[in-house]
Order: sequence, then C-alpha cells, then structure tokens
Amino acid sequence: APASPIRGGMRSSASRLHGARQTAPALQRWGWRRAAEAGLAVAVVDPAVGRGASWAAAGMLAPVTEAHYGEERLGALLVTAATRWPAFGADLEAAAGTGIGYRACGTLVVALDASDRAVVDELLAFQHSLGLAAERLSGSECRGRVPALAPGVRGGADVPGDHQVDNRRLLGALQVALHRAGGRVVAGRVAGVRTDPGGTATGVRLDDGTELAAGVVVVSAGADSGRLGGLPAGALPPVRPVKGHILRLRGRGGAALLARTVRGLVRGRPCYLVPREDGSLVLGATTEERGCDRSVQAGAVHGLRDDARTLVPGIDEFELVECAAGLRPASPDNAPSVGWSGVGRLAVATGHYRNGMLLAPLTAEALVALLVGAPLPAALEGFGVERWSAPSPAAAARGA
Repeated sequence: APASPIRGGMRSSASRLHGARQTAPALQRWGWRRAAEAGLAVAVVDPAVGRGASWAAAGMLAPVTEAHYGEERLGALLVTAATRWPAFGADLEAAAGTGIGYRACGTLVVALDASDRAVVDELLAFQHSLGLAAERLSGSECRGRVPALAPGVRGGADVPGDHQVDNRRLLGALQVALHRAGGRVVAGRVAGVRTDPGGTATGVRLDDGTELAAGVVVVSAGADSGRLGGLPAGALPPVRPVKGHILRLRGRGGAALLARTVRGLVRGRPCYLVPREDGSLVLGATTEERGCDRSVQAGAVHGLRDDARTLVPGIDEFELVECAAGLRPASPDNAPSVGWSGVGRLAVATGHYRNGMLLAPLTAEALVALLVGAPLPAALEGFGVERWSAPSPAAAARGA
C-alpha cells in the first residue's frame, strides 16, 4: 500500500557474488527479512522508517473488492497474493514475536441508495465473471450481518475473501524481524543512485552527501520512485502520487461497533470502515490528484466522517484521535512494476497503488528471487519495468 520519500525514498541493495556477501543499501520493505535470511547483507535507507504511505493506510487485503473493469490481469495477481497471506503472517509473527492483527474477517459492501445499489450490483456481476466469491444481499440481510448499519442502507454484498491486517503492527513486526535477521536501517534520504562509467548502479547517495556502496540497488521509493537523481530519463517506471486522507476513531469503553470491514458507496462516493481488535476504527479514504501534497484538509476530513456516519451512525460516539494523509504510488495501469530496470544492477519494486499491503508477500518473494538469480513468481509475469520501455542489454542480463 504500499510512502515517505524513502520507503517512500526507500532504497535497497543486496547482492551475492560467487557466494560472497556484499553490503547493500536497502530492500523494499516486504523483502527486508526475506533477503537477509537468503544470505544477503541488507541496509534499508529511510528518513522515517515505517512512516510513509503504509503508516497512513488501513491494511485492507481486498483482492475481490479491488477487482475493476479492464484490470483482469491485476485482479488475478491480487487473488494470488491473497493466498500467500496466512503463511506470510504466521511466519512473520513467529519471527518478530508479536502479532500483526491479521484477520480473515471478510468484508461487507453496502450501498446507501438505489443508484449506489446499481453500481454495487454491476461490480458484483463483474466479480462473478472472474470467478470471485461474493453474495448479493438485501438491505435487511446487510443489517442482519452488521447490526450497526443505518436503516436506510439499500443492499450490498458479502465478500468472504477480503480480509485485513493492522498496518502499523505489521510495520513494527517487519522492523523487528529485519533486525533479528541481521539487517540494518540507515536514517537518511536518498538523493540519487550512483553509477559507474558504464552506467551500472553501484550504490546510492544520501542528501547529506553520504555514499553507500551496493552490489545491487533496489528502488522502492513509493510515490517518489520516478524522481531519483543520477539515472537516465525513462530508467524508472512512471509513478505518480495519489493522495488519500484517513481518520482513526477510538470507542469509549472499548466496545466494538463492527466485527468486520464495511466498504460502502454513499451517493457515488466510496468509503470504508475497518475495525481493529481493540475496538477502534480506521476510516478512509479519499482519492485525490494533488501531487506531493501531504497536508490534511478540513473538507476531506469532514466528508469522510459524514459519509462514514451515514452508513454507521454509531461512530458519532467515537473519539476522533487522528487525521492523516498519505501518497499512494500509482502507475498508469494501477499495477505494480517489479523487476530489473533499464539500468544494470538496478531493480525496482513500486507502483503498487492501493494494494501494497496485499501484494507484500508476493513482492518480497519476487525481490529475493531477483537478487539470488531465481525465476520470478509466475503471477508477476508481465508486471515488470519492461512494459514501460525496452530494457537495456544490462537489464536483460538480469542486472549482471
């Protein structure tokens, strides 16, 4: 969900040459521990580790409700990624010694009025055409499954395959697991990629002038991925920031208002309410083309709150504890770019847009495969950087 200028600007590097390990700056967050366990020396470069787009996310793992027209291939990728999550989550919890709030609770999609219901029904038909599981419900059936819904809800769908993870607990667990696996974190912001006279990546340069050498550099800078210095035009995939506001609410007395995620349409506007194990709620999210603006607007906060309370009136009794905004890394086709770039020894994992959390296990698997010379997961075929421009001979040689 996949960001700050360095996780967000996060870079990664790691390499194994003839069995030797080389120091490297930073690996995409999800691949940190996997790379370290694969015998790679990993350093993560980030000015504020874990405080980028993933911090401002809700942690929805939604392969079904994120399936949209014209994105059938992406939808298949999301479904594959979802199958990795139970094992990935259990493995990470064991490695970090802490929970991550993974909940296979399903999602209820609801529509406020007849027009919203028509849109939900149309999407439901599309999801069924892809073989995805979702059950059409009447308004009373929706309220039977989530009693806190407003009486006026016209209907919706039960989506058993859309789950959630507590994004902030996940980020904390990943950092602990990275440390235990021998990885390190470098506090700083990457200004550009260093290359040798032949144009091959050799490390990164921080904005304070510090230079870090690397056998391989992995760019996973979220919405800032396309703006790194030191690289030729077109070397990185086209990624732009798409702003999203999010609110966090805390109930009084710890009572849970919702037992599962609710996604809704309110007069054509999407919103969601994601319950946490402690009874708190995450509300989101706007979709705004505002460049790199991370400020919180009163109008966006007001709109999110009103739409959420229209669907679930009981949130009026909750305390508003946080308003935040993050920048999703969006690509022109809304799909990620994972693979070797057009620059030798420079790999990329970015453009995950709204599905960074969901794609985390698969992205980690792919990055480690790249770095140790193994084949990419079949599900990621066609999602490389080469779809934006022809790769150079160095890239075609798998970064050699």
